[in-house]
Amino acid sequence: MFKVKKITPVGDKSWYLKWIATLVIILGACLNSFDVQPYSQIIMAIGASLWLLVGILWYDRALIVVNSAIMAIYLAGLVMFFTYYA
Repeated sequence: MFKVKKITPVGDKSWYLKWIATLVIILGACLNSFDVQPYSQIIMAIGASLWLLVGILWYDRALIVVNSAIMAIYLAGLVMFFTYYA
């Protein structure tokens, strides 16, 4: 049997931030599944920005790239929503 070594930080500010971001993303996904616009997009953009901060704190380029892209996509969707529907 082998032991898996955990490499992500535990107990520092990034640990709390990643769990808050995770809960925000789950809330945004729930709102999105019930088509609660534009609140789901706002919540998802906030969650992506929090995960972006975690990626920056961890110097993890994959987290930085994916969450930058997701945040940009949701912000573009918000611009479109408020341009055409508001």
